[in-house]
Amino acid sequence: MLSMAASSAQAQTADRKTALSGNVGLLQYRGNMGTDFWDRSEPDLEVGGGGTLSRYLSPTFDVALLGYYQTYKFSSEVRAGDNFEARVGMVDVGLKLKLNNGKILKEDFFIQPYLMGGGGMFLTNSQGRANGRNFFNQIRRPEVFALAGLRFRLSDAISLDLTTSQHYAFTERVDNLYGSPNDKLYDRFLLHQAGVTVAFGKMKDEDKDGVSDKKDKCPGTPAGVAVDPTGCPLDKDGDGVPDYQDKCPDVKGLAALQGCPDRDGDGVTDLDDKCPDVAGKAELQGCPDTDNDGVTDLDDKCPTTPAGVKVDATGCPLDRDGDGVPDYQDRCPDRAGPASNKGCPEIKAETKKRLSEATKFINFEFNKAVLLPSSYPTLKDLAAIMAEYPDYSMSIAGHTDSKGSDDYNLRLSYDRAASARTYMLSQSVPAARIESRGYGETKPVADNATAKGQAMNRRVEFDLYLTGDPNSAEVKYGAAPTIAELKATPAGVPTVKKAPAKKAPARKAPVRKRK
Repeated sequence: MLSMAASSAQAQTADRKTALSGNVGLLQYRGNMGTDFWDRSEPDLEVGGGGTLSRYLSPTFDVALLGYYQTYKFSSEVRAGDNFEARVGMVDVGLKLKLNNGKILKEDFFIQPYLMGGGGMFLTNSQGRANGRNFFNQIRRPEVFALAGLRFRLSDAISLDLTTSQHYAFTERVDNLYGSPNDKLYDRFLLHQAGVTVAFGKMKDEDKDGVSDKKDKCPGTPAGVAVDPTGCPLDKDGDGVPDYQDKCPDVKGLAALQGCPDRDGDGVTDLDDKCPDVAGKAELQGCPDTDNDGVTDLDDKCPTTPAGVKVDATGCPLDRDGDGVPDYQDRCPDRAGPASNKGCPEIKAETKKRLSEATKFINFEFNKAVLLPSSYPTLKDLAAIMAEYPDYSMSIAGHTDSKGSDDYNLRLSYDRAASARTYMLSQSVPAARIESRGYGETKPVADNATAKGQAMNRRVEFDLYLTGDPNSAEVKYGAAPTIAELKATPAGVPTVKKAPAKKAPARKAPVRKRK
């Protein structure tokens, strides 16, 4: 049975994963009554049979469900008159190790050795005479087994197997004699088998050329095309172009040219080459293109177009928006604008005025970065401007007057600019197109010595600039501290510049009213 299981498993492949087997076998016994292991001198030959259902797991392993049945008789060699007759059944599950796994032997090698092991149930009705007493035992006990076998591959689907396995049932009641050496279970059986296995399944052959997909090196061969043993179409002139596709099947040519020659070596057959004596490009029917823009030199009106630039049929750079600025130089290729503004729409004067006046309407809570509701209409208007000019980015720069410590003013100016940016993000302005920074008290626009000047210096400025150009605030004021630098600045209560101690009583307003 085990050998059949092994054989069925062995017959299987990735194309034929399920197999059924039938086998004949011969049992031999070893126990307290004696043994006939490896001895068939008995005149009466008892044989049994079985079947196996197996499943392919991998080139190295299969799994099988095994069944075997035989009637077995034995007469004691130790005590005259002792004997038994057993109807033996075995049902097992086994895991098979195949040595023809492609690492030791090829999978399709004719002789394929294997090993198997597993366990199951030993089912026996045994009757006879032992120690002068008749007995009848019905046995249902677990067993384990080990098997060695040879498979002879007759075809992809059929195989012949010869195996020997030893079964160790966890019982001594087959011969009804107890007290085996060392008090161990002693009834064991050898099973010699020969069997035939048939593997089921259809070989995968998508192109139906008679070669399985697993072995087919050319799996897309059209129906009816003659192929070699590897599944590739025949090629009698050996030029790498199969005969059924070769326009010049009797003369070696180029694979790229369907097997035909090309005297100027430009990849275009001489028959199709408009410039057969000068190497050119296949897509230009064999003619040259000096600037590599896809238009032959003969038809190119702009023969010095830079490499990689898309051109029209005359070889001149594309200008989608028709503003006279070619797309490869146009910062806004889908919106018309003058060359002086890199091909982008210029900001209207009215829009510039809205931007410059916006700072007047941005207000915050005292000494904080919290926007007052009165600021919202202006910020919404700025968000609308951003939508109107999609090719522009916006810089938001915060400034303070000179009251308080430098570090505190720098942090407050940044936080206020960031607060304005956060609100505009809530109005669907893309984060990549808006940047905020703070300059503290370093960039005044008026004299901090007067209350009017201080009010003018406390401001948030909004500037548009073409995306990709330098930040407009940085152009006006230079680099601002980074976020990391701001975080590194110790936080704290603003330090207000104070008069000498003797004049302290003369201060009229508390410090908290200075921002």
